[in-house]
Amino acid sequence: MTKIAFYGSSLLSAYWNGAATYYRGILRALAARGYDITFYEPDVHDRQQNRDIDPPDWARVVVYDGTVPALRDAAAKAATADIVVKASGVGFQDDLLLTEVVAAARPDALRIFWDVDAPATLAELHASPDHPLRAALPDLDLVLTYGGGQPVIGAYRALGARDCVPVYNALDPDTHHPVPPEPRFACDMAFLGNRLPDREARVAAWFFAPAAACPEARFLLGGSGWQGHGMPDNVRALGHVPTRDHNALNASARMVLNIARDSMAETGFSPATRVFEAAGAGACIVTDAWKGVEMFLEPGEEILVARDGQDVADFVAQILPPEAERIGRNALARVLNEHTYTHRAALADDLFRARLAAARETA
Repeated sequence: MTKIAFYGSSLLSAYWNGAATYYRGILRALAARGYDITFYEPDVHDRQQNRDIDPPDWARVVVYDGTVPALRDAAAKAATADIVVKASGVGFQDDLLLTEVVAAARPDALRIFWDVDAPATLAELHASPDHPLRAALPDLDLVLTYGGGQPVIGAYRALGARDCVPVYNALDPDTHHPVPPEPRFACDMAFLGNRLPDREARVAAWFFAPAAACPEARFLLGGSGWQGHGMPDNVRALGHVPTRDHNALNASARMVLNIARDSMAETGFSPATRVFEAAGAGACIVTDAWKGVEMFLEPGEEILVARDGQDVADFVAQILPPEAERIGRNALARVLNEHTYTHRAALADDLFRARLAAARETA
């Protein structure tokens, strides 16, 4: 059985950890294809105090202290794996972790950097010619990203990566699926997202401004960090929404809004995890415009694309429940047919098998 040692932010907690759904989906699907997975995560940022799942039966989870000695001990375990993955944004001594993990990996192991925020990582690399990741890229076997399309592929190759392949976000239908609506989440438009510096201006333009333009409509805001932010009277802020409530929120709103962060919108081809979560619940999704959306959902039929806040306000005024329900049904059918983590794991499995076989032939 092929062993994967995966070093990431957290598998057990989605608290300030937007990659959790992605990790869970892709790794669970890889486990179903026969991989033996151990996930290493540091005990930092109160994530272990805010777990939203128990340790799963499809992966071992090793939680190590947020100290350098504990990091080095965890990184040394990479020597036991056939595939060693260092993800971006682990949240504690990322550069040191990369160095230690690569050094510990066996010569015949497949060494992968898995970037869950490629636009941010690439901006950091371009700004720092002596960045440890930049120096490590030529020695890594593969860079995987959860989005970015050709611009990200080209950028990584230009920086010295041997290869870069996007493995996009997707749906885990066992986790995100239609449920009965709940009155506590009833609204005309819902948006779920933490307050982040490179998202705040877009939330103001695509969510708060349409709410102000539609005072008779009900807007629901979920996510951490919004307390104290001025907002129209018809916006109800929920604070942090546990993952166990995401299906109910997505199924209860007439429409669900997706707003990309600045870097993601500029790079394109990077649908957020929440797009697939909402589609999986049968929600009518309204998204701010980004290049490549049609690769995943058909505008007008499976998703609504807003060029600006006025378009969002117009959708709130014009898209009545029957039409919203039709679009949501279409989105659910499309993602089940083409965009599940089972589909994504098949791609990753093919990549792993081909590269491991090539390594054995040259050994």
